[in-house]
Amino acid sequence: MATPSSSRPPSPPPPAQRRDSSSGGFSTPFERFVRDEISDWASGFTLLDTMETYFDSHLDLLQRHLAKTSDRLKLRAEETLQDLKKDVLKEGVFRIMPSSNIQLEREVQRYKIKVSQRLIKATQTWHSAKVVRTREKVIFFLGVMSLLFTALLYGMAPEWIHIAYTVQAAYYLPMRVYMYKKRAWHYFLFDLCYYINVLNLIFIWVMPDSAALFVACYCLSLGSLASAVITWRNSLVFHDWDKVTSLFIHIYPPLVFSVIRHYYPDAKQRFPALRDVPHLQPFRALLLSSIIYLIWQLLYWKYVLIDRRAKVQSGQRITSFTWLLNDKRGAIGCALTKIPPEQREISFMGGQLLYSIITELPAVFLLYDSAFWSSTYILILFAVSVWNGGGFYIEVFGRKFERELEALRKELAEVNARSERSSPTLGPQSDDDMATLNGSPNSLSPIVTAVEVSDANIPPINGNEPSCTPVDAR
Repeated sequence: MATPSSSRPPSPPPPAQRRDSSSGGFSTPFERFVRDEISDWASGFTLLDTMETYFDSHLDLLQRHLAKTSDRLKLRAEETLQDLKKDVLKEGVFRIMPSSNIQLEREVQRYKIKVSQRLIKATQTWHSAKVVRTREKVIFFLGVMSLLFTALLYGMAPEWIHIAYTVQAAYYLPMRVYMYKKRAWHYFLFDLCYYINVLNLIFIWVMPDSAALFVACYCLSLGSLASAVITWRNSLVFHDWDKVTSLFIHIYPPLVFSVIRHYYPDAKQRFPALRDVPHLQPFRALLLSSIIYLIWQLLYWKYVLIDRRAKVQSGQRITSFTWLLNDKRGAIGCALTKIPPEQREISFMGGQLLYSIITELPAVFLLYDSAFWSSTYILILFAVSVWNGGGFYIEVFGRKFERELEALRKELAEVNARSERSSPTLGPQSDDDMATLNGSPNSLSPIVTAVEVSDANIPPINGNEPSCTPVDAR
């Protein structure tokens, strides 16, 4: 509330003074918020540190590629100079040096071409890795913002949850179809989880007054679809688009139908089917969901296991059945291997039906009538996905980082071993060469030409070969 004195213009504040350390207070109000001139321009070092950290990592990667290329060139130059030295010592200066110079020049040109090609390849790889990192950052950003946006809608505007689900499904599901088709994994798209998501969208936007469809979608979404987060170890890994999509497919439908049942304001007006289902009748609910399940199973059996059997058996296409059958470490794969081959498909489909009925029991007997337990169930599913995601980041990234460190250690060891080698010279390499060179009075520079050396100043050794003078050691 304003006072009469508040209408007068405020007097200018007194200049900032130093705080008296003996008094323990501030000489002027809010002195702790006053910034001196040094802090104004010195705060720019934070940005400089960030830029330095960013560019150092990229420069270090490029420097490592250049160092490896330089080491290879140095090693090849050492080998070439070793061969040149042996030619000079054994065959004479006049006959060897011209051809060796030409050969050395050709080698240098060849090395330049190789270096250029390797630099281009390294640059392309670096840019490719940069694009991958940028894409993962974008996916990470979208995943985190989607989670925050969903939490805000759940608490502040639950009537928008089904719209957010539809918008995200319109992005994730077509992208999953495109990616799986590109990888020849598109037979996974006939699994039950995609079938349920399509039925959910049909109920929300086409048949919101169908009580039978609502019961089936509710039981299947909070039954086998939700439990897949636990059984199939869905992980909340924000930077991995594939894992984010899998988690969305399995955890968002249970959230949507829990909101529609317990938190949607005036849900019976938007979804008239709820008027006919104040409570679930266990037998009717399980029967309806089982009928919807059997329709999918028959379609899957006809299209995939009968019409496409040749492609599946040849290995051209992978299905969830063949993937689980080949997974020897999983419980389902171990159980299927103990069943005769001609009975495995029937046993697998029957086991899926039994699994679907069992996982629907909590939704039928508990979750439909309790908002508290429905929220607790969603929270448990989310906690499991977060736990699995944390394990992925720590274990998978930890092993990857360990492999990179081991590779870097080997690379540094190779660099150190090469750097310890001395640069080759044209000096004597054995006792015989030393004895030969000691008998020669002249000195030979590292670059020898025919003008500097003549036949007169090369005394014969044993009457056969000419002798070279030792190279200047400087």
